[in-house]
Amino acid sequence: MPDSAFFSNWNYPTAVRVGAGRIAELPKLCRELGMATPLLVTDPGLVALPMVQTIVENCLVAGIPLTVFSDIKGNPTGKNIDDGVAVCKAHGCDGVIALGGGSALDAGKAIALMFGQAHPVWDFEDVGDNYLKVDIHGMRPVIAVPTTAGTGSEVGRASVLTDEQARLKKIIFHPRMLPEIVVLDPALTVGLPPQITAATGMDALSHNLEAYCATSYHPMAEGIALEAMRMIHDYLPRAVANGTDLEARMQMLAASSMGATAFQRGLGAMHALAHPLGALYDKHHGLLNAILMPYVLIANRSVIEEPMKRLSRYLSLPKSGFQGVLEWVVGLRLALGIPSTLADIDIGEEDAKQIAQMAASDPSAQSNPIAFSAEDYQQLFLNAVRGQAECSI
Repeated sequence: MPDSAFFSNWNYPTAVRVGAGRIAELPKLCRELGMATPLLVTDPGLVALPMVQTIVENCLVAGIPLTVFSDIKGNPTGKNIDDGVAVCKAHGCDGVIALGGGSALDAGKAIALMFGQAHPVWDFEDVGDNYLKVDIHGMRPVIAVPTTAGTGSEVGRASVLTDEQARLKKIIFHPRMLPEIVVLDPALTVGLPPQITAATGMDALSHNLEAYCATSYHPMAEGIALEAMRMIHDYLPRAVANGTDLEARMQMLAASSMGATAFQRGLGAMHALAHPLGALYDKHHGLLNAILMPYVLIANRSVIEEPMKRLSRYLSLPKSGFQGVLEWVVGLRLALGIPSTLADIDIGEEDAKQIAQMAASDPSAQSNPIAFSAEDYQQLFLNAVRGQAECSI
């Protein structure tokens, strides 16, 4: 089992505690950060589970009472953040423990950001130098504890929130949103159902795959993405087949964090489409990326043949080059029980034009290997709804 030294050379001012059982150190970690009355931000589906109750009880015994906040949607909203800040202030919380999947991690980081700000959260959207408006003295420290292996939000400097009024997903950013301490404890992911393990694992794959294909020059991120995809190739099927496989769970947690590290190189059309689809239909982000993945690969084929050759060799796939990678992705998706079309999750064609325009304007589109137009995105979206393997882009 890898330990913290695995992460010692990462260029993050973050302490990462790695290994089964490390969650027991939470009271000590709170003290390290000066947290005496933290807010525990977690998913609604976790709050009643014995795992969370044990964490709350252990912290209380150690003299650190936790206030629990779980009023968070699967795609967190601005109201969720405002409500969390209100609870935080009402109970005099001096820090945030974000425990759960990507929604809890993103919400927890945003609540910590917004604790003492004079501006609304949307003023800190990742556009231009908006982050300079943040009063850093109004922020609170964060301990991030992922219970899924997908988003990698625990090592990210941003939160993705849904602006319900605008019906848009927006990226809220500040360099100091990076959690001070991360706990990667595979035992916390053991109870994750196979279908969620699969969807979140494919989300981790999408981050690494899009970062690997992105246009900017960042060979370190490219290398991280390549190794993370090898780990996903080897361990995601194991984690889905046997949820108690701690080695597979640990490797997937690492691959997830690596994906969020790698995508500083950029993302692409998968996320450019997944963001508006999540905002409009409130669907699981990882599931959307998993469905979109082969369609986007095909659309980008003309300019990613060379990196796909390297990837197929690195993964020792039965068939080399682009076709080998495509067949692996499609086969993996099938083996994990992921639907093959957007229609399979009740997304139809009626909003095609709006989705295409939103995708073309999404920040992730900027680093896609091909600069798709809104018309291109519309065709790509329709292909994914209809299950058309051949893209006309």
